[in-house]
Parts: sequence; C-alpha cells; structure tokens
Amino acid sequence: MSAKDLQEKLFMKPKNAYLRMEENEVEKVNSFSEDYKNYLNNGKTEREACLLAIKIAEENGFVPFDKNGSYKAGDRVYYNNRDKAVIFCVFGKKSVAEGVKIAAAHIDSPRIDLKPNPLYEDSEMAFFKTHYYGGIKKYQWTAIPLALHGVVVKKDGEKVTVNIGEDDADPKFVITDLLPHLAREQMKRTLNEGIQGEELNILIGSRPFKDDEASELVKLNVMQILNEKYGVIEEDFLSAELECVPAMKVCDIGLDRSLIGGYGHDDRVCAYPSLMAAVDCKEPEFTCLTVLTDKEETGSDGNTGLKSFYLPYFIADLARLAGVEAHDVLSKSECLSADVNAAFDPTFAGPFEKMNTSFINRGIVVTKYTGSGGKGGTSDASAEFVGKVRKTFDDAGVIWQMGELGKVDAGGGGTVAKYVANLDIDVIDVGVPVLSMHAPFEVISKVDVYMAYKAFSAFFNLKN
Repeated sequence: MSAKDLQEKLFMKPKNAYLRMEENEVEKVNSFSEDYKNYLNNGKTEREACLLAIKIAEENGFVPFDKNGSYKAGDRVYYNNRDKAVIFCVFGKKSVAEGVKIAAAHIDSPRIDLKPNPLYEDSEMAFFKTHYYGGIKKYQWTAIPLALHGVVVKKDGEKVTVNIGEDDADPKFVITDLLPHLAREQMKRTLNEGIQGEELNILIGSRPFKDDEASELVKLNVMQILNEKYGVIEEDFLSAELECVPAMKVCDIGLDRSLIGGYGHDDRVCAYPSLMAAVDCKEPEFTCLTVLTDKEETGSDGNTGLKSFYLPYFIADLARLAGVEAHDVLSKSECLSADVNAAFDPTFAGPFEKMNTSFINRGIVVTKYTGSGGKGGTSDASAEFVGKVRKTFDDAGVIWQMGELGKVDAGGGGTVAKYVANLDIDVIDVGVPVLSMHAPFEVISKVDVYMAYKAFSAFFNLKN
C-alpha cells in the first residue's frame, strides 16, 4: 500500500461542511437558520427566551407537567421554573428506570443589569447605574445602541413587562465613552480597565421637567414618562429585574450569507436546536429532556441555575410515576451539555492550539473537558461515553469536530456539565463554535447551528 493510500486510511482529514453536504441539505441549513434568527431576535433575555420556547412547545403539543398524572410514550410535557428556566420532556417507550436522555443548554447571556436603585441625574443628564452580568470586555458595551428589557413588580404585586428599544420607532439607550482627543489618561489604562464597572452608566435622557422650583428636573421628567407608560414610581425599581441588551437585530454576515451575527448566540445557539430536537422527537425509545437553564454565565447558582435541584426533583417525579428510585434513573441517564466553544480566529491565533480547536463550518464541536489550569473545574467525559457519542453522530450523518477551549494555561472556562456529572450522569459538552464570544455582537455559522440540531435529534432517537 502506498503512503498516500495509507494516509487516506489512517489519517483524519477535517473538511469544511459545505464540501461534504448535498445541495438539498444546504437548503435545510438555510431554512433552519431563518427560524433560529427569529428566536434570537425575540428572546434576548432569559425570561423572553424561556417564555418563547414554551410558546413554541405548546404550539407543538406540549402541556404543563402534572406530577400526579399518567403518561405514555410520545406524551409531551414541560416544567416552567419561574419563567427563567424550563424542562421539556417527551416520554419514551422504555421505563425511565433505564435512564433518560438529556440535552442541557443555558438561555442567559452576558448583559448590563440595572442596580436596585439605578436612576440619577448629573449635569442635567439622566442615567441608570448598572452592574454587568457575566464575563464581558466592558469597553465593547460603550457607544452602541441598547434596549431595556425586563419586569417591574409593583408594591401591590402587579408585574409589568418592559421592552423599550427593539422597535424601529423606539428610543434607544447608550453608555457613552470619552473622545480620543481627551482620552490620553484613559488610554494609559490596561484594556481590562479601559472602561471600569462603575463607568458603565446608561444615558437615558436630558430634557428637564418644565418647572424652575425643583431640583433633578431631568430625572423627574424621565420618571414621569415611566409613570405614564408603566404606572411605576422610583421605589418600584427596588423590586425590578431590568437588563440592557444590544438593540441590534440579528443579521446574515458575509457576501455568501454563510454566517449569522447577533447578540446572545452564547448559548441560545444551542438552546434553540435542543428545543427543536425535542419538538421534533415523536415517540423515542428513552424519555428525552431538553433543559433550558439560567445563571450559567454567573456560575449556575440560584434556584433557576443548574446547581439547584429543580432538574433532579423533576427526574425524581418521573421516577416516582414509574415506581422506581430517582438515583437509579440518574445513574443510567446520559446528557449532552449543550454549550458553545470558541471558534478559531486567525486574526487572534495566539491563544489557540490549532490541532485541538474548533473551526467555523466544520459542524458541532465535541468538548471532552473544559476547565482551566490542569483541567480544574471540569467533569472530563469518559472514553466510553465519547466513543458512544462519536458513533451516534457518525451514524446519523452529523458533521462534527473535537475541540478544546484554547491553549493549556491560556485561560479557560466552564459549563453546566460538571453539575450534571455530579448527579452520576454521563455527560459531555457539545455545541456550536462562536467568534467574538461574549461580545454584544457574536458570529456563528449556519451550518454549525443546523448540525447542532441534527446532533441533539440523533441523541434523542438512540435505541440503546
């Protein structure tokens, strides 16, 4: 056998997905991407993404879970955890005693949150004080249009939904920055300190209330506008959850329209495919769960994050209905932790180790371990489970790749996989490669998001 023939037999040959797909599948890629873009545009916060997912699920036959109900194969239910996290369940032919299949993604994204007491006036301008959420490069959030989303709960318990800045006719908000002409001292700061946390103040108005007898007239005018529109007073900010997110719409990137740019790909680019995999799952062998969770960007703490017990409690309810113990179900279950990875960027190649990184247009990326500094903070999937996932994807025609999160000691990051693994569940990270991750405007490949859908669908339709 010649060296060339032997190389063909023995070597891996990564290849762009567009060179591996038939034209009819490319059409499916484009169609799926349009639906995904719509989800991303209309689900910019964890609350919106959760409630939009429930709406899509209900349109496809899902109903609220009754822990005292009776279910058969193909039945479809969901559990809504405080409008911020949700579990979708499709019952399988086999008893849950044989385990369940889980796809777990998160629907929170880095953003700018308002402080509990945010509104103030300075130099005849009104601002909101903020506290950023998740890992961001703070300078990226200045001088871009922002929209205000969230809820305000009034003293009488009434909940008001706020959404300002998404419609073309809506006003927008902005965090200002210093002009280069006067930024000599600012530009001596490190990139990390170029914009400091307490400088992320959002400009919201400058017109004073028409009265010369009082102070803080611009603040008063803004408060009057909010009162007229939403019926709120300043004290209501104390019981509000208000978030500023980019006011930009999702759009195609590139002359060939092969990429999608927008806010919130991390991790809704995995949440939407895992949701649709559940929607399209009809009567699986195993009971299948899609978990869309909150708080991943801040460590998964809190009762809507995956460190809490809402997932094992739900599985315990399934176990009880089947007359088995919850721990027996958990120990036989398997999970795809559906989270993104960093796509190789040739402009900033330094932190990547090219042999073990993920690339745009090579399909969904399997990440055996995350963490940092000697695999700290990761579950590290077993070779046996990696082998099973590998076979599952290959058999289903899923285009996939393997990748780490950068060079050893270059940094690192984590996912919800370790919290799932702590429940005695086999788990591995799979997700979509992202350019400019955690920026207000991230970029992903249409092919890769479609392959994520194919991957989760293949996993849900396993026979063993």
